[in-house]
Amino acid sequence: MDSDDYAFEGAAPQEQAPARDNNPPLSISELSFALKRTLEDRFGHVRIRGEISKVTRHSSGHVYLTLKDDKAAIDGVIWKGVVRTLGAQPETGLEVIVTGKITSYPARSSYQIVIESMEPAGAGALLAQLERIKTRLREEGLFEPSRKKPLPQFPATIGVITSPTGAVIRDILHRISDRWPCRVIVWPVIVQGDAAAKQVANAVRGFDAMTPDGPIPRPDLLIVARGGGSVEDLWGFNDENLARTVADARIPIISAVGHETDTTLIDFVSDRRAPTPTGAAEIATPVLAELQWGLADYEARLRRCGARLLDDRRTRLLSVARGLPTRPEDLLALPQQRLDHASSRLGSALHRNASVHEQRLTRVAARLSPSILHRPIERRSDRLHAIEARFRPAIERRLQRDSERLAALSRALTNLDPSRPKPGFARVEDAEGQWITSAHKLTEGQHVSLVFGDGQRDATVGTSGPGTVTPSAPPTPLAPKSAPKPKPSPSDQGTLF
Repeated sequence: MDSDDYAFEGAAPQEQAPARDNNPPLSISELSFALKRTLEDRFGHVRIRGEISKVTRHSSGHVYLTLKDDKAAIDGVIWKGVVRTLGAQPETGLEVIVTGKITSYPARSSYQIVIESMEPAGAGALLAQLERIKTRLREEGLFEPSRKKPLPQFPATIGVITSPTGAVIRDILHRISDRWPCRVIVWPVIVQGDAAAKQVANAVRGFDAMTPDGPIPRPDLLIVARGGGSVEDLWGFNDENLARTVADARIPIISAVGHETDTTLIDFVSDRRAPTPTGAAEIATPVLAELQWGLADYEARLRRCGARLLDDRRTRLLSVARGLPTRPEDLLALPQQRLDHASSRLGSALHRNASVHEQRLTRVAARLSPSILHRPIERRSDRLHAIEARFRPAIERRLQRDSERLAALSRALTNLDPSRPKPGFARVEDAEGQWITSAHKLTEGQHVSLVFGDGQRDATVGTSGPGTVTPSAPPTPLAPKSAPKPKPSPSDQGTLF
């Protein structure tokens, strides 16, 4: 009998208890294990296909992963003993076909597949698409280091594009306030889902459109931040339009999406990649305390150096002052005395110097005589006579041969001079003095001149019969010509009659 059937004495009368159901209540553990048995009985052997994402290799040797398609996802586990026997090792983005059984994990009230075999079914569609976009942007030069803009060393305003809720923005603000207190402008966006890429791109363009002298100053630096997650969670930051917007921005941008092992498309086009959002805050800002300490240290060192310099100059001045006499005359007394001693020795020193040089000249002059110069001259004269005696006959013979040859050439030149015809020959010239070398160049009745060695005669060209030659004047000597005319060949000589 239940204790509810009895009432304590003196207690107020209780209301009548409602009628209880005959179905006894189950504990959460009982329900969870009942569902587990149902799943294992109903789906004890399944074969599914999907893309692997978020692979975790535990230190125990077990592998935990997620299988997904475009609409759903399921967690999976591979026990340590099965990992070594798989046909393909699990990798993020790999599309596989797995065989196993569906079971549940009561501690989290979730179901999962225990994978017994795995085989590749091709690369994941999402990662394949990402690789195509990455290749296209790389070919356009958007990943080149030369396009990266330098980060400002001391930013006055920092823009942060992230979700306004969550630990990311708090970590960034806390880290910036600790290191470099400056103005931070937060542009709230969603960082997961289909609309994330568009909102982040609009935020980048909005910051870039600000002016430095506007009501809200344009930031010197932008941080695009998001916490870690699976490939699906971070997929919005692989959008091509977002990557182009980040690459075209005028403000330097730090990408801090995911954890250190996560990589998205904007990591390649941004000016700097940070492993975590907190790391982005550290990259963007210097440490104010370190700068203050450095300035204070430089100031202290400058003061110490200045004090040491003044002390050194003061000590040197005092040392020099102790060595100086009290009167200016005393300062010049010793140099004047040295000058007097030097001037008194100068005359005798010049005499001694001249005497020494005279003695050296006398010793050298004793060794000089004209024969020293005559002997080399005589040797060279004898050598010249020997050379002359050796080569003179040959030179004379050579000169004799050349003279005879020159005379022969001179005679030949005289005999072959066209301006002086030889006996028995005459040169025919027209009225202009041009030589006529062919009978075909003569016409009937043409007046020509016959030039002989002792004079010339005029003639008239007749027919083929005997011509008439009328001497116009006694033979006259030939006048010298300014330039020799070419001599006609015998074969070109024509007939006069």
